[in-house]
Amino acid sequence: MLARLLCIFIGYCLGLIQTSYIYGKLHGIDIRDYGSGNAGTTNALRVLGRRAGLIVLLGDFFKAAIACFIARAIAVNFYPEIIFPLVLWAGFGVIIGHNYPFYMNFKGGKGIAATAGLILGVLDIRIMITCLLAFILCVAITKYVSLGSLIVVTLLFAEFLIFGLMGNIYEPFTKSYCGHNSVIEGSIILFVLAVLAFYRHKANIVRLIHGEENKVSLGKKKDAEQEADSSTAK
Repeated sequence: MLARLLCIFIGYCLGLIQTSYIYGKLHGIDIRDYGSGNAGTTNALRVLGRRAGLIVLLGDFFKAAIACFIARAIAVNFYPEIIFPLVLWAGFGVIIGHNYPFYMNFKGGKGIAATAGLILGVLDIRIMITCLLAFILCVAITKYVSLGSLIVVTLLFAEFLIFGLMGNIYEPFTKSYCGHNSVIEGSIILFVLAVLAFYRHKANIVRLIHGEENKVSLGKKKDAEQEADSSTAK
């Protein structure tokens, strides 16, 4: 239990690094006052442009990946029987920290870029490829990032559970397979994260149902940054 709490704590601390908020402040705005009001990758892309979107994506992705690899290092050396649960608990902590940062009145992002980092942390090439392809195809066809995101979190849970119950989720560092108890615990964690993602996207889901969801576009410099630049010039 202490190992799990430690990994959650490590993840939460890394999750508090709000890349979009920091980037926005460096450019004279609070990202939460523009667009959807969400402190995440998609809103940064819409409000501040492609460079901002890429920087925020990488920042949120790597904070989760780093947390997962720290947890894996702890597990490999001290708790080899629960490697996957510890990795997933660390990713869980990052997403909670990202979505609910205490110093921002618990108003953060939706955790999708961080979830991508968690997927890397699992180190299963099948899950990585299918989730990436599903997201790219969905967004390319529909232009709905929210829909692609929800498909990814659903796939992540389903694939981990199915592959785990089949007994073929492999841990390369210990050259072992994820045990049954770890599969069940890990699947519960991923199910909770999927439910949380759907909850955080509830407004998007309503707009999708009514055909009113915003479509993503790879713009350049957006209105918020232009407005901030104009204010600075004055």
